[in-house]
Amino acid sequence: MRILGIDPGSFVTGYGVVEEKFGKIHNLEFGIIRPARDHAFLLRLSEIYDAFVIIVERLAPDEIAVENPFYHRNVKSMLQLVQARAAALLPAVRAGLPVFEYAPREIKLAVAGTGNAEKEQVARMVALLLGHTAAPPSGDAADALAAAICHSHRSQSLRRLQKSLA
Repeated sequence: MRILGIDPGSFVTGYGVVEEKFGKIHNLEFGIIRPARDHAFLLRLSEIYDAFVIIVERLAPDEIAVENPFYHRNVKSMLQLVQARAAALLPAVRAGLPVFEYAPREIKLAVAGTGNAEKEQVARMVALLLGHTAAPPSGDAADALAAAICHSHRSQSLRRLQKSLA
């Protein structure tokens, strides 16, 4: 199964694709979408959408894992984050792919063993779980990979449970 993880943001959106085969997870690709800062907000959303149209088409994920937005004190920032999230998810939804949402604490717990893990700890654990010697250079890409890994772990557990109950 191929899982596209997304860490949405209006200035930087991370993505990471992992493939799960025989219970092992392998990284296929990761990166960031960084619309030009001087572009109007709606143009940045369009750039995020266009990038994910290409990513979904090229990498052909089976499922999508995305970090749910968490509470922000700044309402404007939260609204922009939610809109960037929608721009990133819309190509997957239009392609008929299932989307699974995870809270930031749930992703951190699945990857680092604690829901209070720092960004750097999550990035190091992502590298370790994927067999890399170094963490991804972008924290946003690492967070996207963490979402994909979290979903992979949850999916594997659910399949084992269903198998044992059959």
